Amino acid sequence: MRAALNAITDELKRLKNAGVKSVVVSAEGLAALGKIVHARAARAALQKPAVPATAAKPMPNPVATAMHSSEAVGAAEKPSAPAPRYETPAASFTVKPLVSAADRDFPSPPSVALPEGDKQTRWDALRQLVLNDPVCRAQVTPNKKAVMGVGNLDARIFFCGDAPGPEEEAQGEPFVGPAGQLLNKMILAMGLKREEVYVGSFINWTLKPAAGQKSRSPMAGEMAYGLAYLKAQIALVNPEVIVALGSTVAQGLFGTDAFKTLGDIRGQWKQFAEKPVMVTYHPSYILNTLSNRSKRAIWEDLLKVMERASLPISDKQRNFFLEK
Repeated sequence: MRAALNAITDELKRLKNAGVKSVVVSAEGLAALGKIVHARAARAALQKPAVPATAAKPMPNPVATAMHSSEAVGAAEKPSAPAPRYETPAASFTVKPLVSAADRDFPSPPSVALPEGDKQTRWDALRQLVLNDPVCRAQVTPNKKAVMGVGNLDARIFFCGDAPGPEEEAQGEPFVGPAGQLLNKMILAMGLKREEVYVGSFINWTLKPAAGQKSRSPMAGEMAYGLAYLKAQIALVNPEVIVALGSTVAQGLFGTDAFKTLGDIRGQWKQFAEKPVMVTYHPSYILNTLSNRSKRAIWEDLLKVMERASLPISDKQRNFFLEK
């Protein structure tokens, strides 16, 4: 419990230094903390002699304690009445995830400004920004390249993956490994060629896992940094439809609290940068499951994309991967 309170206090101090004047906490989160404190108090009561009533003190609200210790709420904004105890939390609060120390140290997202000119001129300039970005270069594996999106700059469909793998860093292009080969087959099944669409990546470098780990998810700071360049690509290409491949991309576009599992929003139309977004599974999902059911799930999403982009759909295409 002490470690949790210290983490909350550190985060609230960081928010205060960043100019944040108030912090909200969900009713569920506040109630959960209350249950933990009550349980610890009950165990302590069984192990210690009773305390005279005159010496008893009300149990502190752990969240309120952390908030006051960080002084995250300005004096002018503090309520005149005492903060509500965890037994009766305000129902309108929303959860804000904590940020790791590594996230706090990650550089702020770049401000991307492109020169005047046609799309190719602007894309070339954007590519040079990515390749020469000092943060990207610092994250990239030595002797490898930062990864920039590729494809038709007038594409109607923009496919977006999460982070490149070693094969992608070697070539500086997204989706060239096994998942990329499968994506190419999916694009062909839609009646298109890879050269006719645009394929991008949320992060511009391979995520290096910690010792003993095979992989890791991107930090919030990494996602924010990559999003700046992703937005520039979306604005430049100006596609009719964006296809978000996997939960990491969906979280980067819509927030970590937008869904619990990808199945909650998969196959639904969302919107980002005033563009319709279809959320579906990453091609690696098929490689991991190797089932017709997973293939059909992604294909149903792509059929919706084809309809939205006014692409012709044959009866044969509609029946792909149906159970026999």
